[in-house]
Amino acid sequence: MNVIISNQREDILSSLNVDVIKKIQGEFSSEEIISMFENFFYEKMILDITAIKDYDDLKNIQSLSINLDSSKLILLLDGTSNTSSTEYISGLISMGIYNFTKNTEGIMYLMSHPNSYKDVASLQNLNDQPSDIMRADIKGIKIIGVKNLTENAGSTSFIFMLKKHLQKNYRVIAIEIDKRDFIYFADKDMISCTSADFGKELLKYNGNAEVVLIDLNNSNQERACSDVIYLLEPSTIKVNKLVARNKEILKTLGGKKIVLNKSMLTPQDIYEFEMEAGIKTFYSIPPLNDRVPSIAIENFLIRLGFLTQKEEPSSNSEGFWGIFKHKS
Repeated sequence: MNVIISNQREDILSSLNVDVIKKIQGEFSSEEIISMFENFFYEKMILDITAIKDYDDLKNIQSLSINLDSSKLILLLDGTSNTSSTEYISGLISMGIYNFTKNTEGIMYLMSHPNSYKDVASLQNLNDQPSDIMRADIKGIKIIGVKNLTENAGSTSFIFMLKKHLQKNYRVIAIEIDKRDFIYFADKDMISCTSADFGKELLKYNGNAEVVLIDLNNSNQERACSDVIYLLEPSTIKVNKLVARNKEILKTLGGKKIVLNKSMLTPQDIYEFEMEAGIKTFYSIPPLNDRVPSIAIENFLIRLGFLTQKEEPSSNSEGFWGIFKHKS
């Protein structure tokens, strides 16, 4: 079931032949839309851009992209020169908003054929994006990007566990792009930023960190990374949903580091999965307890090239993760 938010283009949205669980009409601030739908389950949100107060200012759109799932968003543009400009479209793409159109036909197509970055890359003027940063700009730092392939494949918790293991031996920073989930780990070295600020945020650690872990989310900042880990939860429903959204997705993954996360597959299962999908997996990680060290994570890091691994001292009175601080 889908959500429709309309305003000036109500005439178009009222004629859509789609299942609707909730429909509202009017002009709303980004904060109002977020408060209504950040904990609301829906398949797609079809959003009339004129329903967003001050939509000419991309910062208001960016607030939505950070707090809502932009992969579920279909933005109905108003066709004005401002929202049709290269700068505006580039801004949407840099936020991870790839599904936008000006008409009914476009909405219906995107409902069943959502865009990936590849589909809209030609519309983006990278010269307008100060956040876009090349790996060559960063010296002496290993930058590991992590991106979910299937929904909720666990990139945020996965990065948290990687950081806790790596920081025993390396200076590590973690950055998430266009989300605010890192705040729940209460770790000053886990930073949240927007796509627009990513470049300057990353450059801050040039020479001050040995490893930077990046939760890429829907951004297109893979070019900044030394390696990119693509997380795939190999349950039947998750994989089928992935392929339903993009039938060519598995063909594009050849040669990439695909990690099966939260995986209960046996070696034989993995072999059969690889044969059926036509891909080679890099590693398989079972469901983990994020409160304790994991040999699976340590072995994964060794496989990734981090050969220096050592055990955390058992006398650590705050526990391995140190999330809960003792008060005197």
